[in-house]
Amino acid sequence: MNNLIAVQTILEQYQAVRQLTETICAPLMIEDYVVQPMADVSPPKWHIGHVTWFFETFVLVPHKKGYKVFNEQYPFVFNSYYESAGARILRTNRGNLTRPSVEDIYKYRAYVDEHMKEWLSTTALTEALHDLVTIGLHHEQQHQELLFTDIKYILGTNPLLPKYKDAAPIEQVTSLSNEWLPVEQGNYQIGHQGDGFFYDNEQGVHQVYLHDYQIQDRLVTNGEFIEFVEAGGYQQFQHWLSAGWVWVKENQATQPLYWYKIDGEWHHYKLSGLEKINPYEPVTHVNFYEASAFALWSGKRLPTEFEWEIACRHYAPTIANEANFSDDGHLHPIPQQNGHHQLYGDVWEWTNSSYLPYPYYKKAEGALGEYNGKFMIDQMVLRGGSCATSRNHIRPTYRNFFPTHSNWQFMGFRLAMSL
Repeated sequence: MNNLIAVQTILEQYQAVRQLTETICAPLMIEDYVVQPMADVSPPKWHIGHVTWFFETFVLVPHKKGYKVFNEQYPFVFNSYYESAGARILRTNRGNLTRPSVEDIYKYRAYVDEHMKEWLSTTALTEALHDLVTIGLHHEQQHQELLFTDIKYILGTNPLLPKYKDAAPIEQVTSLSNEWLPVEQGNYQIGHQGDGFFYDNEQGVHQVYLHDYQIQDRLVTNGEFIEFVEAGGYQQFQHWLSAGWVWVKENQATQPLYWYKIDGEWHHYKLSGLEKINPYEPVTHVNFYEASAFALWSGKRLPTEFEWEIACRHYAPTIANEANFSDDGHLHPIPQQNGHHQLYGDVWEWTNSSYLPYPYYKKAEGALGEYNGKFMIDQMVLRGGSCATSRNHIRPTYRNFFPTHSNWQFMGFRLAMSL
């Protein structure tokens, strides 16, 4: 009976996650599915094919007797970075895929879904198989977030700045808290403990010693970042890390991604279209260099990932109703609500920690060992999830990671101070 319950639950989860991906893509025009305006952005139709390839390659092919792949060429097209899964097209060439068509890719998706439904309904899942399907679902949730951010970049770099869809309304605010959350010095445990899904980069529970510190009880806002911009922050080298100053000069950066000054007023592009900037909303689409420069300019610093995790455990042990995720339909960071600390949702928060393995970390065997471990260099850790993250996908120990120059994700930050 317990196995039957588990199978029914995982089947329902599978169908819900797969449907959400198609819902995210529903507002798109066919032309929107194909565009790749920069290397980090993948065309939406590639995402749809890739997450389908994941289930076909890692679940159906090895575990469903008699399964026949939909198209022998698709593994070459939709493999992302799995060396053990065979050859693949260059990432930068994904935008050249006028074929297969969007229609064909949705047929591929339906074919795999039908076989997955049959397999899940008739297979006595072992713990290992259950975990394999679960990681596939979380993998698709990661690509759902990438779909939101990639669609935004595709439309936000279109000179017409077209709207993706209307956003849910937000409660207007006229003031924000300006408090700090203190944490006493001591030894603290870091890493995932307990039940529930987690990625391998969260394992390896270990002790860290933290000195007395405090972190801001909310995220840095647009209004605060405007002060930095208008004070000449992008023209003053002393605020920037050396590599950051090189980035500023090479890109002639003067403000965050999607910001425009029109008739003397700041605007930004959102998935709901071009709008005047709300100064109370958290600033987003800033890279690590920009976050670090603002922190130095303001006389503060960014928290380490360990400081962030412990503060989160202290002050937000559970996810509050006010947390802003993709489920809420805002599709953008919203102002702080009811003193909510914004430790979950709104924006992924840059930390001042390099993405490295924890002590006792062990890379998983097989192809899934390529999921996280091989990227543990030249990247920084972000925490907390964003307005494009699903609510059931996040936890205090979740470690996201991106290169220091990345800004097309919903990335923001809060400040910290040593005491």
